[in-house]
Amino acid sequence: MFRTVSALLTAAVLAAAAIVPAAAQTQSTAPTANAGTKLNFPSSLGGATFERSVSYAAPPANNPGLGTAYYYSTPKRLTISVQVFDLGRRVPAGSDNPVVTGQFNAEVSSAEQQFKHAGYTSFQKPSVPSSCTYGAVTFRCLTYSGLTQANSRVYSKLLLTGFRDHFIKIRIDWAQSHQQTAGDADAALQAFVPALMR
Repeated sequence: MFRTVSALLTAAVLAAAAIVPAAAQTQSTAPTANAGTKLNFPSSLGGATFERSVSYAAPPANNPGLGTAYYYSTPKRLTISVQVFDLGRRVPAGSDNPVVTGQFNAEVSSAEQQFKHAGYTSFQKPSVPSSCTYGAVTFRCLTYSGLTQANSRVYSKLLLTGFRDHFIKIRIDWAQSHQQTAGDADAALQAFVPALMR
């Protein structure tokens, strides 16, 4: 069940960014540094373990604007994804500029559509996003959820900010059926984000 929920949530991560189909993705097996932002993605980061990365700039996708996504798992089996991308333009720094606000709204709309496509029901989200600060970085953020066919609620917290001319999108996923909580997610982010964005 965890792998099924995780696979569906991972699919939602990719779809939420309006990214190319899975067949057009290039996966790498080793963590790397991101050249544009100088962020490093080591095998362990803030207590989370690197799982994989997906590059959308390499063949067959050949779309550098979609960047790269990096996936980590926590000891409590929560999934953290980080996508670094620019959509072919310079992204202003911070979380409250119109470029980031517009992209955040697009990410949330896409996530809702992907949840519905995956068969989730009762999609819930706050009517207004908030600001979340982890370490020295402030993100536009929102937690949304849906019910699986087994009537178990799954959650995602989406964070987005502009950083070194790029969007940094971080998402953490957890499931009610695994006794995972919003507190677990926040604790994981409190360790992970400052370790990433030094």
